[in-house]
Amino acid sequence: MEPRKTTKFRKTNETDIRVSLDLDGTGEYRIETGIPFFDHMLAQIARHGHFDLEIEAKGDLEIDGHHTVEDVGWVLGQALREALGERRGIVRFGHAYVPLDEALTRVVIDLSGRPYLVYKAEFKSARIGDLQTELIEEFLKALVQEGRFNLHVENLYGRNQHHIAETIFKATALALHAATRVEHSQIPSTKGVL
Repeated sequence: MEPRKTTKFRKTNETDIRVSLDLDGTGEYRIETGIPFFDHMLAQIARHGHFDLEIEAKGDLEIDGHHTVEDVGWVLGQALREALGERRGIVRFGHAYVPLDEALTRVVIDLSGRPYLVYKAEFKSARIGDLQTELIEEFLKALVQEGRFNLHVENLYGRNQHHIAETIFKATALALHAATRVEHSQIPSTKGVL
């Protein structure tokens, strides 16, 4: 099997980003976006997805975190799409329920080649640490758009904002891990292509 890893770059007037992704890693990571809580969430994707992940991002944080968070999603989505190649042999579908104390989130993924996000999570506070909570959805939109997959995220309940966010990222990681595993040699579609 070909190595399922890649490095992608994006440089604009607003951001300068490098993402290295190995889908068959061990959960090692090195992440620096300038937004520590976002780094903590991205670490969940690496560790619980069993992906090796390096992200270096410099953005116009003097304005706010929007461009940085969204563009990291874009580049990580591009890396995921490239590392998957023609998606031959992958399970394709994945789901996970993740609790963290009082919070519970469900995530379901189809690596279909078609981008679509359903996002059902509400935050009572505008920020968790230094991350604007509305940017979690923007990150996932960009990830799905460039990764070209279907993602349903639903926070079922919870009170603690940190716990809700963490269950979203951990469940996404676990569902991605399940969907990206190679179990056969077929393209997982009756169309013969994804």
